[in-house]
Parts: sequence; C-alpha cells; structure tokens
Amino acid sequence: MMRHLISAADLTHEDAVLILDTAEEMARVADRPIKKLPTLRGRTVVNLFFEDSTRTRISFEAAAKRLSADVINFSAKGSSVSKGESLKDTALTLEAMGADAVVIRHHDSGAPHRLATSDWIGGSVVNAGDGTHEHPTQALLDAFTMRRHIGSGKDLAGRRVTIVGDILHSRVARSNVHLLGTLGAHVTLVAPPTLLPVGVESWPCEVSYDLDRVLAGSDAVMMLRVQRERMNAAFFPTEREYARRYGLDGDRMARMPEHAVVMHPGPMNRGMEITAEVADSPRCTAVEQVTNGVSIRMAVLYLLLGGNESALSAPAEPRATEENNR
Repeated sequence: MMRHLISAADLTHEDAVLILDTAEEMARVADRPIKKLPTLRGRTVVNLFFEDSTRTRISFEAAAKRLSADVINFSAKGSSVSKGESLKDTALTLEAMGADAVVIRHHDSGAPHRLATSDWIGGSVVNAGDGTHEHPTQALLDAFTMRRHIGSGKDLAGRRVTIVGDILHSRVARSNVHLLGTLGAHVTLVAPPTLLPVGVESWPCEVSYDLDRVLAGSDAVMMLRVQRERMNAAFFPTEREYARRYGLDGDRMARMPEHAVVMHPGPMNRGMEITAEVADSPRCTAVEQVTNGVSIRMAVLYLLLGGNESALSAPAEPRATEENNR
C-alpha cells in the first residue's frame, strides 16, 4: 500500500484486492461482543471536514475508534477557518498536535492532493471527497458491496455496472469508474447530456442516454443524487421530467436481471432519482453500503498506519518454554 489514498486511479489491482480482502476481515469484528481491535492504539486520526457530512464522517470516526486510535473531529464551521485561516495553517496546527493520519473532505477539488504533496503533514492523508473530483473510499465500499452480491472471486471481472444520474458533479461516479475498471467490471454511465462532463468520452467506460436500454444487461445499477447545491443552471426541464426519464421505479427495477442489485451512495432524493418502493426493496443495498463503509475505512486506516499482514490473524508471540528460558 502507498502512504496516502487520494484517488481510486492510484490503486493497482493488487492494492484494491488487498483493501477488499482486509475489509472482509474487519467486517468480522462487527460480529464480536466487543467491536474493538488494538491495532492502532496510540495513533491519532484527524477527521478534517470542510463540507457537511453524515455517513462519511461518522463512518471514519467509527472505523478509527474500532481500531483503538484516538480521534479528533474537526469541522470548518465554528473553527478558525471561518475567520479566514488557510488550509496550510490548519494543517500545520494538526501536525503540531501529532496527527498520524488526516481524513479530509474539502469543497475544492485537489485539496487532499495539495495536503499530501506538501510538507505540512507528516502522516497519511485520506481523501474523503474533494469537490467534484473523487471519493475513493466510497468507490471501495461500493465495490466491496458488489463483490459480496455479484462478485466473481477476488474482483468483479466481467460484471456490468450501470451508474445513473448527475455524473457531472459526482465524485462518486469518477472514483467508481476508475476502481471498477481496475477490478475488471464494465461500466456504463447513463445521464442527460447536460449532466455529463466534458471529455467523458475519454473515460474507461461507455455512455448512454437511455436507461431502459441498459437495465436488462446490468448486474448492478447505481443511482446518483442530483446535487442541486452544486448547480447554477437549468440542467433539465423539471424534476418530474428527470424522474420520468432517469428515475428508477418498480417497473424499471422489474426489467433488471433477478440477481441484480440497486445501489445508492446516499443521501437519497426519494421520488426523484429513486422511488420509495425501490429504496425500501430487499434488492436495494443502500443501508448495507453504510455498514460496509466502516469495514472499508477500517481496512484503509489499518493498511496505511498498521501494516500489510492480516489484521485479525497476526501470528501470536511464541509461548515461553523451559528450553527458551535457558
């Protein structure tokens, strides 16, 4: 494993499989009466969030605490950032406090990369979402969920994944395209032309404007939230029109193969990109994805700060014997 996790594109096939396999081990901790490992005892993990978050921030906090790390939660609201403090000065403050890892979510694309390539932080940097750029741990938990439902061995070779919705503003879509391609899956993006980024034709995936055409051949369908907060123009006529053409309802779900799953990174706009009927269906993995997020983030923190051997099956210290004591 490398020192930082900034982009899903930086992960090799071996890196990705190592994280997914380690997450499988971490998931077993949730079945224990005491959900705790001593692996990162004495380490400090800082959650540095410049954007609002529920699932990602709490998930990273739970992951670090289950590994026995000390956790510092930093929110831009109510901090010196609101007084104009720069990212550099904030980072230097955290470094002075002895941060071993900084998990950063920032509204500017490239902020985690700037942090990782500077000399401001001596520890590891994990990108928890930067602008409209990437969200690598979300892609990893999505791949982990898919591998459990539709996987073929270690990876997702030959599986067909359809990602639907606001591709233009989605860091989740970008990270998933990179990671799923690395794991051998075939990805199709479906969106209105106005919600596709410039240059998407160079991405390692296919593009379609017709959701109904691709459903029957999909092993997984991932619905994306329409990110109104990042929009400053009319990207589609009305919400009703968007739902009619690109929303997933019960009728459309019935056209998917029986084994196929419906995914959503959350939060959902129920009634827009996904109906309540689909969201509450047993085929929808949205809640499971949240659970898997803790396991994935435990795996990432462990591999960045702990080591490369099995987290749960490290060899025990040899038992002292009479001969050993001679």
